[in-house]
Amino acid sequence: MASCVSCDTCDPSCPVHGGDARSRPLIFVAPRLEAGKLYGEELLSPNETTTKCYVDAVFEAGGLPVMMNLTEDASLIEEYVRRADGVCLPGGPDVSPRLWGDSSVHPGCTSCPERDTFELALIRACVEADKPLFTICRGTQMLNVALGGTLNMDVPSIPRKAGSVPHDHANLMYEPSHDVLIAEGSLLCHACGGEARYAVNSAHHCCVEKLGRGLVLSAVSDDGIPECVELPGKKFVLGVQWHPEYTWQSSDLDFLLWKSFVEACR
Repeated sequence: MASCVSCDTCDPSCPVHGGDARSRPLIFVAPRLEAGKLYGEELLSPNETTTKCYVDAVFEAGGLPVMMNLTEDASLIEEYVRRADGVCLPGGPDVSPRLWGDSSVHPGCTSCPERDTFELALIRACVEADKPLFTICRGTQMLNVALGGTLNMDVPSIPRKAGSVPHDHANLMYEPSHDVLIAEGSLLCHACGGEARYAVNSAHHCCVEKLGRGLVLSAVSDDGIPECVELPGKKFVLGVQWHPEYTWQSSDLDFLLWKSFVEACR
């Protein structure tokens, strides 16, 4: 049997691949939405999808990933949250600025109203129920907005930290783009084994601006861009701006984030 990243073996003692599968915490993954494609002259239905590297990270960290379905039904969202041991929100298109009352035109901004509606309600239900929540990129931006915060829609225009080397923060998934500086004693610090900084990938042109209710900033890039928020007082609410779903196999610290989340879900 093939080895796994957790134990380098796959004997029955492996907590990920061996033992009782019922011991895996159930982790719901919010879906992406892809437009339907033409099939001849007919337009096929849109696709609700998830990203393989994302669910692989949950699985390898010891969880049981299950993709959710988009819905506006509050009772169904509450039932998802009730059954979940934890919830993940992935990246994707921009959060609509209208959600925090910004009617300005933002060139290059793309949005998905179906995801906005669903994720807004999902995040609030998770926080209220105190269910572990791990968000990535767009998911982190939505976390901030769901709790009353705002976003900066143009990271390149943000003044950088004095004396730093500025990064473009765009389109580098599999390789490190910049370091993040981590607040001592934060959930992020504990989740990645006590590290004060480490190199992460980057692919975003928006970021957290005004923090949502209760959220604290626990990491910035080495040029000063917000990179991680968390919600003290809850079991596990962590939102990162980078993409550890793409680097968990190459970055021990990114994989620690997934394992810390799954452990919180137990």
